[in-house]
Amino acid sequence: MSRLRFGVFLAPFHPAGQNPTLAMQRDLRLVEHLDDMGFDEAWIGEHHSAGSEIIASPEIFIAAAAERTRRIKFGTGVTSVSYHNPLWVADRMVMLDHLTRGRSMLGVGPGSLPTDSAMIGLNPTDTRELLDINFDIIMRLLAGETVTEQTPTHKLVDAQLQLRPYTEPRFDVAVAAVASPTGPRLAGRHGTGLLSIGATLTQEGFDALAHHWNVVEERAAHYGQPTPDRSGWRLVGLMHIAETREQAYKDVEHGIEQWFTYFQKVAAFPQMAVDGSNIREMIDFINEAGIGAIGTPEDARAQVQRLADQSGGFGAMLLLAHEWANPEATKRSYELIAQEVMPHFQGPGLSHHESTLRAKERARDTRSGHAEQQLAAVEHMTEKYAKEVADG
Repeated sequence: MSRLRFGVFLAPFHPAGQNPTLAMQRDLRLVEHLDDMGFDEAWIGEHHSAGSEIIASPEIFIAAAAERTRRIKFGTGVTSVSYHNPLWVADRMVMLDHLTRGRSMLGVGPGSLPTDSAMIGLNPTDTRELLDINFDIIMRLLAGETVTEQTPTHKLVDAQLQLRPYTEPRFDVAVAAVASPTGPRLAGRHGTGLLSIGATLTQEGFDALAHHWNVVEERAAHYGQPTPDRSGWRLVGLMHIAETREQAYKDVEHGIEQWFTYFQKVAAFPQMAVDGSNIREMIDFINEAGIGAIGTPEDARAQVQRLADQSGGFGAMLLLAHEWANPEATKRSYELIAQEVMPHFQGPGLSHHESTLRAKERARDTRSGHAEQQLAAVEHMTEKYAKEVADG
């Protein structure tokens, strides 16, 4: 597997009832921290209901976050294109591409919360049908076409973009996939990347990983697209890491119950159903179902390797952001992932950690000889000085 990118998928998930202003500031500080730690990507969600996922416009959040960071790239994770005029989606993303000097990416999906779409008179079947229609229009606009279309929700007449993307030929685009083949089918048809959001959150999704990419390749071939590059495939997974498993388990007592309650009783999102009625059952569900890792860096490395083996290879590991632990423990988890997990899957040829280990081995194997030479050098210079003194 080539260099694996690492990033975060920030819905976000905040306990309802907290100060939303401070919660958004925590999200911005988290992205700054990830930038400092060398993470590659941050994908920001769009939601409008249920009180927990409180970012309504990923583009606005990204504009603010980009001004606070240096190198991390930002994606909309995802723009619910079924809710919007596709012309304005494309236009806003081109503007964001210019504002961030090429650090923006477009992630698209139908919208995950039925409580969102219900407020604009759409049901989940409507949003999936509209995704197909609107995404096609967006891709045509980004390719420079002039589009005249009547969709179920909007009318476009000689629509075109007044700006070309900053990124040539365009910024990175990815389609979300949770349970259905909708995402892989569209990614293959349009030659874009794939965001497998649900693939690591259920056993069924994990089992279907390789099939998702098979659909991408089959649709790409059907529509005459180039063979898809697996570097454009991103998997979203769950982790909280500490120095010991006991510490990781203690850390998540802070907020894991709230997160589980949200998916069990609040969000009407059955594709991401979770199981467990107490904290230990919740931890065991994450670890034993194979959908994530609560534990040590070694546990995290093993989980990434499992995903690589099951999928056949992918391009980016995105950690689903959560507040299972308090802010300091959460920050430490990302630090440990950057220090002790990422290097195992990065670097050309030998990974970064392997090259430093080999350097250590070489030094250890030759230590005795070098140490003797060092002592001999000290003895030589001591004798030389003594001779200088004796000779006056």
